[in-house]
Amino acid sequence: MEGKQEEMVQMVVTMQETFASIRVIKSFSREQHQEDSFRRSNQVQFSQMMRIIRSTESVVPLVETIAAFGVGRALLYVYAVNLSAGRFIGRISGIFLLYNPIKTLSRIHIIMQRSIMATGEIFRILDSEPTVKDRPDAIELKSCHGLIEFDRVMFRYSTGKTNALIDLSLRIEPGKSYALVGASGAGKSTVLSLILRLYDPTRGVVKIDGNDLRQVTQKSLREQIGLVSQDTFLFHDTIFNNILFGRLDATPEEVYAAAQTAYAHEFIIAQPNGYDTLVGDKGSLLSGGQQQRLAIARALLKNAPILLLDEATSSLDSESEKQIQQALERLSQGRTVIAIAHRLSTILSADQIVVMHQGRIKEIGTHAELMQKSGHYRKLYDMQFSQSEPVTRSEALVDALA
Repeated sequence: MEGKQEEMVQMVVTMQETFASIRVIKSFSREQHQEDSFRRSNQVQFSQMMRIIRSTESVVPLVETIAAFGVGRALLYVYAVNLSAGRFIGRISGIFLLYNPIKTLSRIHIIMQRSIMATGEIFRILDSEPTVKDRPDAIELKSCHGLIEFDRVMFRYSTGKTNALIDLSLRIEPGKSYALVGASGAGKSTVLSLILRLYDPTRGVVKIDGNDLRQVTQKSLREQIGLVSQDTFLFHDTIFNNILFGRLDATPEEVYAAAQTAYAHEFIIAQPNGYDTLVGDKGSLLSGGQQQRLAIARALLKNAPILLLDEATSSLDSESEKQIQQALERLSQGRTVIAIAHRLSTILSADQIVVMHQGRIKEIGTHAELMQKSGHYRKLYDMQFSQSEPVTRSEALVDALA
């Protein structure tokens, strides 16, 4: 029975992935491969189902035989005791009334096994305890100035073998913009996850306005934070409702204003139904840049004092990126902004640039200060913009990753 459920899951996953990644499949000409994979899963599922049907129906002849034997005994009893026609009909009716319940009871063990296997995983998830929980005495963060502090923070993912952050100490001043730069795996996204309290640090403390994040409720904390992530997620709903998700009590005028600030209004009104246009599964009916603009509009509408940007302009062309940067600069005024950027051109105006490497902070300063130091940041910058330096490109790459 367990094998049946696993094969059913595999068949559904194959079908869902085939539709979701249809462009990738076509571009690699793997239609036949996916079809064969689905056929295999479907065949195994069919074989498992036939086994269940055989097991279920195998008891039917036994039940029918017992029922026939019961009717025969009733007829013999009627003949032996010379019962009246009314009593005879009553006994036969009673036997036939018991027939269906007995037949159902004979299959109950198979039905129970199927139900247990189908719901076991669901109940396991429902019964699992979250690793991040509010304390009984947690306070609500009514307002936020935007001061964030990391005090000797160390963090390791449950599946990781090394620490993602090592002895990280950082003070993020309210109302200023900070940019996190570094190679992949440097710990930049982990910093944002800890600020959102998606995880608790393995050691050390993360504070907001002087309060340990573990001392405030998660809901009130996240209400003070706006997020635009690299992996844009849109709901299978209208454009209007996707933007409204940022603040559910916003007026239509505020939604339109957020879209205009994110330079999304023009492409929205060009859609077949304007703001009432469905975006499709995960925004599949829109381009990557359009999805990103809606995500930015959603964050703009939330109007939170802290703004987290994880490659917020990664899906935009140069012209759109410039417009969005201008919109984000207006949005950043008076707010604490923490941005992750791989393209250094997007964070040159940040108040402070934090250079990270293998979970540690290598350098902190403005763009001009870091360029003068000729350190880690200078090498990253030169590699990206191909400027002529005494250090060769290959040497700079080796030094930057060292």
